[in-house]
Amino acid sequence: MELFEYIQTLNAAHGPSGDEGEVREAIARLAAPYADEVTTDTLGNLIVHKKGSGPRVMLCAHMDSIGFIVTHIEKEGFLRLGRVGGIAASEALYTPVRFKNGIRGVFAKEEKAEFKGLKLDSCYVDIGAADQDAAKKLVQVGDTAVYDTPTICNGDKVISPYLDNRIACAVLLDVLARLADCPNDLYLVFSVQEEVGLRGVKTAAWAIDPDYALAVDVTDVDDTPGSERCGTVQLGKGAAIKVMDSSVICHPAVVAALEEAAKAADIPVQKDIMRAGGTDAGAIHTTRLGVLTGGVSIPCRYIHTPVEMADLNDAKHCADLLLAFMGRKLEPIK
Repeated sequence: MELFEYIQTLNAAHGPSGDEGEVREAIARLAAPYADEVTTDTLGNLIVHKKGSGPRVMLCAHMDSIGFIVTHIEKEGFLRLGRVGGIAASEALYTPVRFKNGIRGVFAKEEKAEFKGLKLDSCYVDIGAADQDAAKKLVQVGDTAVYDTPTICNGDKVISPYLDNRIACAVLLDVLARLADCPNDLYLVFSVQEEVGLRGVKTAAWAIDPDYALAVDVTDVDDTPGSERCGTVQLGKGAAIKVMDSSVICHPAVVAALEEAAKAADIPVQKDIMRAGGTDAGAIHTTRLGVLTGGVSIPCRYIHTPVEMADLNDAKHCADLLLAFMGRKLEPIK
C-alpha cells in the first residue's frame, strides 16, 4: 500500500484523543501481516512487536487527533463545545465536522462574535436540528467530533486534516511492510492521547523499557510567508532529524547516528529545531533510568488546521531513514 492510501484509510477513521478505537483497529489490521505480535495496553496504545536479537528499539507515532467534545445542547438544537487538544476557534471556523456515528455539521460562530480573538465559547456546531429534542436523537453530551475536510493529493503534496499525526502512522506502517529482517528487537507504538499531554506513551515506554527510541511526528515549517522562523525545515527538502523542541533535547548520540545513517544511504535530511510544541519523545526520554531518544520529523504546513499540507517525498525519506537506522544491529546500552 502507498503512503497516500495509508493516510486515506486512517483519516476515514474516528480518532480524537481518548477515543482512538477506530484508528487503532485500522492500524492493527494493516500491521498484522508483518508483525510477530500485536497488542493493546490498558490506556489503548497499540504495540506492534517484530522480534529480533538486538537491543529493544521503540518507534512511536501518536494516532490521536485534536477534536471537539459536546458540552451542551441548546433548546434551538445547536451544540456547544469543549476542545480536545490544541484547537484555535478562528482556524476551525466554518469547517465541516463529523461525529463518530456519522452525523455531520458545521462549526460556526455567533453573529456578533468578532473574528479577532475568537473564543470557543462564542462558537457552536450546527447539525441542522430543529430543536433540542431533535438534536438529542442524533448527538449526545460527551460525543466527540473531528474535522471532515477531504484528503487530496496535489502532485507530491498531500492536503488533509490530521496529517498530525496520521502521516507518521503511515510512515511506520510503510517501514513495517518493507522491513525484511529485523536485527533489533523492534516495537512500533501507535500511542494515544499525545495531543492532550503525551499521556499514552508514558505507559508504553515504561512497559517496553527500550534501549533506543525515536518519536515520529510532524514538525512546523519555515517556508511560508511570515513564518517568522517558527521552525527550521521546509517542505520537499527531506526527512527532518529532530535536535530539540520544548519537550526534549535529543540525545547527541542518536542525532549523530541518524545523520550517519542518512549520509551512508544518501537520504536528504534537514535539522529540526522547534521553538514551541513537543512530541512523544518528551515523555519517552525520561522513562525509568532514561532512554536514548531522538526524533524523525515530517515537515508540515498549517498544523492543527483542517487543511494541513505535507510532501509525500519527505514522508518516504523519513521511512527510508528509519530503515537505514535499524538496518544494522545497534549496540546494546552498556
